[in-house]
Amino acid sequence: MSTKLDQLSSWLKERKITEVECLISDLTGIARGKISPTNKFLDEKGMRLPESVLLQTVTGDYVEDDIYYDLLDEADIDMFCRPDENAVFLVPWAIEPTAMVIHDTFDKQGNPIELSPRNILKNVLKLYAEKGWKPIVAPEMEFYLTKRNSDPDFPLEAPMGRSGRPEVGRQSFSIDAANEFDPLFEDVYDWCEIQGLDLDTLIHEDGPAQMEINFRHGEALHLADQITVFKRTMREAALKHDVAATFMAKPITDQPGSAMHIHQSVVDIKTGKNLFSNPDGSMSELFMQHIGGLQKYIPELLPLFAPNVNSFRRFLPDTSAPVNVEWGEENRTVGLRVPEATPQNRRVENRLAGADANPYLVLAASLLCGYMGMVGDFKPSAPVKGRAYERRNLRLPITIEHALERMEACKDAEKYLGEKFMRGYVAVKRAEHENYKRVISSWEREFLLLSV
Repeated sequence: MSTKLDQLSSWLKERKITEVECLISDLTGIARGKISPTNKFLDEKGMRLPESVLLQTVTGDYVEDDIYYDLLDEADIDMFCRPDENAVFLVPWAIEPTAMVIHDTFDKQGNPIELSPRNILKNVLKLYAEKGWKPIVAPEMEFYLTKRNSDPDFPLEAPMGRSGRPEVGRQSFSIDAANEFDPLFEDVYDWCEIQGLDLDTLIHEDGPAQMEINFRHGEALHLADQITVFKRTMREAALKHDVAATFMAKPITDQPGSAMHIHQSVVDIKTGKNLFSNPDGSMSELFMQHIGGLQKYIPELLPLFAPNVNSFRRFLPDTSAPVNVEWGEENRTVGLRVPEATPQNRRVENRLAGADANPYLVLAASLLCGYMGMVGDFKPSAPVKGRAYERRNLRLPITIEHALERMEACKDAEKYLGEKFMRGYVAVKRAEHENYKRVISSWEREFLLLSV
């Protein structure tokens, strides 16, 4: 451990880093932690944070007291956060030379904290490793650029591009529409290169000023770290250019939602061969079981893919998002698409997750669903040919309340994710939803104020 910290110390000193952002991910995906002078960071070799950070809602509130004190120590004790020397990134937008370091969380005895999203993903990856398997993932992140908006009562609007005009209509894959924001994306690519993020292509998506950034395929924990850093980077670049970037799943009425598509495959650790393909190049039994597991368990763990009430607006009828866990080859209307690929690159694309999902938890959930199919010998349904939006089989829960009830009852997943995590996550999401229900919407004022 000391050797690794020595390497981290050398890395910081070589780059003349004066400040370190020490961070962890909470259940929502918000970066929480402390900003420390480099000397203090190196002296303390980590940080301490209250355990309660991991039961904090997106509004800053906490779960009900009976659950809170059942899951956490009544004394509101600290957890111990240790830096991961493989998760160190420069902060290019900072005025002073700054680095961000992602930490892992432990209790006083050195045990990994059960509520930590990063620990949850590491536990799932350990399940694969024990079988001699290694998951490979390639996330695709959709998001919107919008005008700066200081009043939440006003709808979001498309921002002005270089032409001085806001985008109108659908501009899918338009090069010129993407080029409207060239100065912004030049900064994004420069900053991501400095940070060592494995970005691939930039695509203009369906909505006005809706974009997609694809990541190169790689190891799941490293990609989850990169998505966490990328979201911060994208927001900072947008602010520099006087616009906003949002990863809300459905930020604009009557426009497409934003997804996090996850391409996933599994290789043999020793040989590197794709386990989803037989020697003759055909689809393997393990591939079928992996899809079967995704079909069975995604509806049970949907709050990890669609974590907010806004997430479920993506699944409304007549949207471009899939609304079931059907699967098919080269079919974008299903939730589980199998792209055309060589046998070594065979994979399944999970199209159900929202861009608002916590990257650690959504990758953990997607890989765990497939894993449970592989070890449980689940068979998938028949592949769908043609349009799948209207198919009634294998549909998803349509509200977050229903989805949380199903997650709470999923004992198969609890065996792997742990009772403490399952209870804590469901409690946080219920607390957020109770908070949401207290807000009177503009729809209610518009249609009920003078009519009922």
